[in-house]
Amino acid sequence: MRTNIAAFIAGGSLLLFLSTVPEYWRWICAAVVLASLLGARVNYVLLQSHHVSGALLAACCCSLGFAWNAHYAQDRLSNVLSIEHEGKDLVLEGRVNALPQSSLSSAKFSFEVDQAFLGRKRIESFPPQIYLSWQPAWRNPQDVPEVIPGQRWEFKVKIKRPYGSLNPHTFDFERWSFHQDFGASGSVRSGKLILEKDIAFTEFALAMEYQRWKLRQKIKRLLPRDARYGGVIAALVMGDQNAIDQEDWRVFNATGIGHLISISGLHVTMLAGFGAMLATLLWRRNTLPLLVPVGKVAAAAGFLTAFVYAWLAGFQIPAQRTMYMVGVVAFALWSGRNPRSFDIWWWALFFVLVIDPMAPYTPGFWLSFGAVAAILYAMQDSDGLLGLPTGRELEVHWKDRVIQALREACRVQAVVTIALLPLTLYWFYQVSIVSPLANAIAIPIVSYVVTPLAIAGALLPDFIGRLLLIPAHATMDYLAIMLAWMANWKWSIAWSSQPSWWAIALSIIGIIIAIRPGSMQEAWVSRVIGLVLCATLFMQPLTNGHLGKGEFRATVLDIGQGTAVLIETKTKRLLYDTGPIQGKDNAGQRIILPYLRGRGIHQIDRMVISHSDSDHIGGAATLLEEIGFESMMGSLLSTNPLLTNLEERKIPAIPCRFGQRWSWDGLDFYIWHPNEQTVFEDQHPRKPNEVSCVLEVRNQGTSFWLTGDVEKQGEAEITEHLTQTALNHLKDKNLIFMAPHHGSKTSSSHELLTALSPNQAFAQNGYRNRYGHPHPTVTARYQGMNIPFYQTPTTGAQVWSFYNANKLNEDPLFQRRYSQRLWHRLPIEVGK
Repeated sequence: MRTNIAAFIAGGSLLLFLSTVPEYWRWICAAVVLASLLGARVNYVLLQSHHVSGALLAACCCSLGFAWNAHYAQDRLSNVLSIEHEGKDLVLEGRVNALPQSSLSSAKFSFEVDQAFLGRKRIESFPPQIYLSWQPAWRNPQDVPEVIPGQRWEFKVKIKRPYGSLNPHTFDFERWSFHQDFGASGSVRSGKLILEKDIAFTEFALAMEYQRWKLRQKIKRLLPRDARYGGVIAALVMGDQNAIDQEDWRVFNATGIGHLISISGLHVTMLAGFGAMLATLLWRRNTLPLLVPVGKVAAAAGFLTAFVYAWLAGFQIPAQRTMYMVGVVAFALWSGRNPRSFDIWWWALFFVLVIDPMAPYTPGFWLSFGAVAAILYAMQDSDGLLGLPTGRELEVHWKDRVIQALREACRVQAVVTIALLPLTLYWFYQVSIVSPLANAIAIPIVSYVVTPLAIAGALLPDFIGRLLLIPAHATMDYLAIMLAWMANWKWSIAWSSQPSWWAIALSIIGIIIAIRPGSMQEAWVSRVIGLVLCATLFMQPLTNGHLGKGEFRATVLDIGQGTAVLIETKTKRLLYDTGPIQGKDNAGQRIILPYLRGRGIHQIDRMVISHSDSDHIGGAATLLEEIGFESMMGSLLSTNPLLTNLEERKIPAIPCRFGQRWSWDGLDFYIWHPNEQTVFEDQHPRKPNEVSCVLEVRNQGTSFWLTGDVEKQGEAEITEHLTQTALNHLKDKNLIFMAPHHGSKTSSSHELLTALSPNQAFAQNGYRNRYGHPHPTVTARYQGMNIPFYQTPTTGAQVWSFYNANKLNEDPLFQRRYSQRLWHRLPIEVGK
């Protein structure tokens, strides 16, 4: 059984590594299945070998797994919005079919489309489900009404295909959209409510979403308005984590208790046990046990409770896993079977992957199944108490039982902590040092005090619910004070990087050795060796990627409508601009910081800020809080808040002016703009774009230009500085040029391009941005001059690598794919 389930999963997983679905996959899979069945029949008649039959059945299951996942992928890819409808005003009619992510001034929600119109013409082929965002007009919260699951609306929207920035180690919105089956995303311009509630009696999933909304509203209503941890209470009851503040998440992650602030398997198990206990008390009356044994009724009631609560919790993977495990146990009891622990785990894994083949792309999948697998493996010798068979524990003194229970709890905590190390570092690039202590305190408080009170308060009538929710919130409040204190310890977190495959492989071997069953005192030397193998996870990679003297790499991040470029030499790093601000979010927190954390970069030698526009300086404050900087250079007015921030942190800052130069590791850095006479006072006569800091990075064979938002006047000044002597130094070099001002029509002048004669050019701009960058005339200018022009909305993150002559690649373009674009983009690595 385990072999066949593993074969099915392996066949399905194969598709995850392919860039496209094979054209004839149906015929190939059908041929394998038929061949396997025919071979099994021949083997049964002639050879009667169990090994041959097992191998053929495994091949059949593998093919079925691939076919199932291929069908899943092809079905979802066929629902993507047509390009011809992007950016147009459409009228949609349909229903809100999931719990919205709502705040006081906006809403984001899943929308099931019944009809779509372009003008008066109905669109025949349209994605059945899309993701919409409704922002208030002029920041008036009253402009966005409450959006409720089951409501039928008519919306005027502007939509686009699912699109998100593509960078290593960052959130991939396109993959998430594919996982959620969203064929498009967009913004609501206006809406008209057609029907307050449109939920059929048979629509169980939508009915549960509506009940989840009612629970969230009830929690908000019963808790005080200033309840800081109302979002945590909602997360514990129904899995809705959207209302939790980012600062609270920082504390929870730093202390390693983030897994508790969700619907964990323990919560589902507790409710399933309560349902089974209640059914037992009711079924034991009169002669009912003669009809059906009490144990079977209790098992069925436990599974039913787990099933309902898993849906109320948003059907998260930990809840699904527990529900399936409870279901397998219930089925075994009804059918008179006695399954082994790992059989239950394998069946739960099978059901999760059949329903959701994209589950392996989520951290919750690995953390949930990994933790349970580790416990089942390590605690195989813990069935009895003090060596006594199960059922005779009461013969032991209560003090000994308490001591043994504490020992087992500590061992479980240690096993889970060690076993999840590679997964934690792979997904989050950090390990909480205080996690064992924080979890020892938080697990019993959250699991046995806060969660039961919160669930009971949310499910019981209001007059009782308020009496339960308020102490639940107060307990969480006091716990959070202690957690915040622990999170602020300087040594509370060990930052690392995303580990390499060989480190993960060695650590898995070490984990198997370190947590294996048996007494902890026995063979302790080998367990220590296992822990040493786990330590390879913390070995910092060569983040500068084997760069030698005179070599450098430029990472042009897919940042949206803004700029952020990381320059790396053999021993130094320079960050040019920090991306845009987007509402409450900024590119520093959303893109740059995760990228740096994933690479294991915790120190930047110099930050260069081209000018003060928010799409270039937006992430600077966030990065200063998390990353160390040695110095800053930029074109900023003396009153800019960033300069004050730098002064408080004792980071030297110097203005950017023509003629400045420095050398790092055999490379030269030149400043070409603004002029040396530029004074950055409060009433500067020139607009920020025209004083953009223009930086050139040069080695023996390459000249790499970063131009900010400089426009024609600044470009003319740069052209004047390009004397014949300067041009002679650039003559034989491969010149890579950033299109100024994201390719606006006021930049990339013909004179500057003619003077520099770039070999290649690139632009950082937002997908379908409102400014129309890059302007068609500018794109045509590059094309007319035979200059290859790469744009981040098409390429994703670009990695330009410039090595010495002995490392040149004949075909440097498209060397590596970070991940496959789901719709129409491919990240590239370029270099010379």
